Amino acid sequence: MSHPSPNFDLIRSLHSKLYNNHPQTPLIPLPDLARQLGCAGVYVKDESERFGLPAFKVLGASWGLCSALAERVGVDVLDLEGVGREARGRDIRVYAATDASTVLGGERNHDGDNGTCNHGRAVARVAKQLGIPAIIYVPTSVKEWSREAIRSEGANVVVVDGSYDEAVRRAAADCAGAGGLLVQDTSWEGYEDIPLRIVHGYSQLFYEVDSQLPHAQSASHVVVPVGVGSLAHAAVLWYGPTLTDIITVEPTTAACLRTSLLAGEITPIETGHTIMPGLNCGTVSRLAWPDLRGKIKLENALVVGDDEVERAMEDLESWGVMAGPCGAASLAGLRQLQPRLTGSDVVVLICTEGRGRE
Repeated sequence: MSHPSPNFDLIRSLHSKLYNNHPQTPLIPLPDLARQLGCAGVYVKDESERFGLPAFKVLGASWGLCSALAERVGVDVLDLEGVGREARGRDIRVYAATDASTVLGGERNHDGDNGTCNHGRAVARVAKQLGIPAIIYVPTSVKEWSREAIRSEGANVVVVDGSYDEAVRRAAADCAGAGGLLVQDTSWEGYEDIPLRIVHGYSQLFYEVDSQLPHAQSASHVVVPVGVGSLAHAAVLWYGPTLTDIITVEPTTAACLRTSLLAGEITPIETGHTIMPGLNCGTVSRLAWPDLRGKIKLENALVVGDDEVERAMEDLESWGVMAGPCGAASLAGLRQLQPRLTGSDVVVLICTEGRGRE
């Protein structure tokens, strides 16, 4: 099934209009590490705080919600006041389900955030900016402080006595009954449009990387943590026409992408314990798979152990980057890449999370 190409300029314009008071997240140079590795440059894209929220997920929620809602009400997506006004006039509400360890039919939707209901909170934030109600469904496993973080964005939180799967089913059913808009970052058969829009929204991150690199440099390698592959999918869509290599990093206990690349088809796996909960995923996204298979070389699909990631967290902290395990996985993967680096290579590490609340 073919999907429409993203309009990167329009996505960037929307984020600029929504968040014009927020600077880009930092791209931090690590010259000492570059010297150690023998390459021209190493940079960390630090996504521990994005538009006032603790993860990059709001990039996808913004574009996914606003573009789908604008299309539904027939208003230009950049006319945010008009989109909100028309949606309120039609009594449209936004629905989503979220969890600290999101699973749907065996497919987790995390991709390297710290497991603090970031998707649900991001959807709530965008709905508040548009002035429309948001109803966020969470299973009982979600802690009260996470629920309060979502409520702080003005959303109504519905606690479902059951699993995340049940929360998604409740959200989808209630949304359909009320004529609302379901903004979910996990796809399933018959529900792919908005999840793909969410992936497209992540392109803002990679645009910023390219614009923040020194003028004479461009990324030869971009290292991305992988859960189900949504963020890597966004990287592939952004860098597809270029020579930039996308390097993916998974836990040794949850290498669903590498396993699938070896098999030549999506291959679900049983996962084990890891300190990287946001990457502990057993099935590659069906939506991402065709593009990942076409762009990610097997030798660039790396796996890392918990010990390697703990060392990477310590090293990043010494350089002033307070990365969580999923974010530090990129550095752990880079160390494996060292023998293949040349003196002209420029590497960008995507740090998807800061230190989460215990």
